Amino acid sequence: MSTEDFDSVRRDPDPIRRGKRATELLTTYQQRATELARLRKAAIEEAHRELGLSYTEIAGALGITKGRITQIRSTAPAAERAFFGVGPVSIGVPYRYQTTDRERPLIAAEDAETANQLEALLTALSLATSRYQIEPDRTEPPTGDTIVVCGPKSAPIGADLLSRDPDLAMIEDNGRWWIEQREDGTRIGSPTDEPTPQSADVAYVARHMIDNRVIIHIAGIHGIGSLGATHYLRAHLADVFRQVGQQPMSLVVRATYDGLTITDSELAAGPYVW
Repeated sequence: MSTEDFDSVRRDPDPIRRGKRATELLTTYQQRATELARLRKAAIEEAHRELGLSYTEIAGALGITKGRITQIRSTAPAAERAFFGVGPVSIGVPYRYQTTDRERPLIAAEDAETANQLEALLTALSLATSRYQIEPDRTEPPTGDTIVVCGPKSAPIGADLLSRDPDLAMIEDNGRWWIEQREDGTRIGSPTDEPTPQSADVAYVARHMIDNRVIIHIAGIHGIGSLGATHYLRAHLADVFRQVGQQPMSLVVRATYDGLTITDSELAAGPYVW
């Protein structure tokens, strides 16, 4: 904790504000400590792999025991944690206008389950989470590392993030949405929208670095596609991270489903590193 942060909390005369600020800073610095543990583990593995040092030699160089090296390697967070940033990570899903007794913004069941699955993934990676709703007129994500589950039709923030991708776009043509490769115009559509519909959907996934923070953007052609993308990340995040590291990138996922259950997911295109 910086001296300025610490002193500002100590001097705040309002006990509620002081308590809230202390809680926020505890979460932030705990996340940084976890990230340092991940970086230390990665450094140990790199020294062993790239420099050819034994773990005993690495322990001696770091001034710790070989047993401590073993403990660090087995307990520190996985390397792919960095895909989502340092944390805490906020997870946002959109309101979708639906008509019940009147037209009102509601959170679709698919989006709610996507948020649940993303939270489970982040928790497993020792990342603290919070949630927010994406209003239909929202143009900016919240501060800090975040996940934006939102297509270009749901809110301007979805269209803005897509405009930053040099390789993939989402376009509407005659009432049907497609994921399109910008270079050659190749399109990937949802099997749900075929003349003979299938229980499958596709989704766009991107990793942005904006203002020194990570923004993960997930946008299914339909809501279930975002859940399929989350299913793919939960199963294949380590593989994706080995390919792209911490670089900005995008990819397309195809998933099959039964109700709200994703039965399978696979890479349909990419990853494209920007």
